[in-house]
Amino acid sequence: MSSPHKNRVDPWGNLNAVRAHGKMMGNRGILHEGQEIVRQWRSKAWVTCLLDTPAKLKPRKPFSPGTYSELFFLDEATAFAAGHRPCRYCQRPRFDLFKSVWVDANAPSQATTPLIGDIDKVLHCERIDADRRKVAHERRLADLPTGTFFEFEGDALMIWENHLLRWSFDGYTLHRKLPADEWVTVLTPASIVRLFQSGYVPCIHPSAAEALGLQPVASSSPR
Repeated sequence: MSSPHKNRVDPWGNLNAVRAHGKMMGNRGILHEGQEIVRQWRSKAWVTCLLDTPAKLKPRKPFSPGTYSELFFLDEATAFAAGHRPCRYCQRPRFDLFKSVWVDANAPSQATTPLIGDIDKVLHCERIDADRRKVAHERRLADLPTGTFFEFEGDALMIWENHLLRWSFDGYTLHRKLPADEWVTVLTPASIVRLFQSGYVPCIHPSAAEALGLQPVASSSPR
């Protein structure tokens, strides 16, 4: 069995060589040479795509020459934590919803609607610093909305309503509760946290429902 590509994305935005694909695909431009990842990004447009290729698109062979490098995510919430946003082409309804709510949450007073390239520039500043390290910020746990990721004792935890879920490449498990006034290191970019606070609910992996003893969890529309 061949070794997996180093293209599985964690909530810190790192690229890892593991076999679990998760439920979403995406890209940051052309990151590979041959079959090896040689850079972390090539474009400020970090997107998430449908894992299943739409019928109108031709099937792709991973890491083909001259085309983007396929990345994989557990789910949309993980992709957002890493700094990605929905693709305009294969996820047009999700993209339109994202852009509309993002603008309402982050640029309500602007005279003109920001272009997606302008939003990508904001996200890039929120995901990577000048030393090419993950940007994180400190917030009180009680002030964070559903879908937000934060780091705690080396783990990535996600808030889902009144619960905390521990992330892994294979799915979620239930984590113990923490005090509401606990200050935590938030991994999800600040403008995405505001997006969630405005009602956008990210899609999450089915393992979350199992961990919570619920029916499969589905995202809901803020509109």
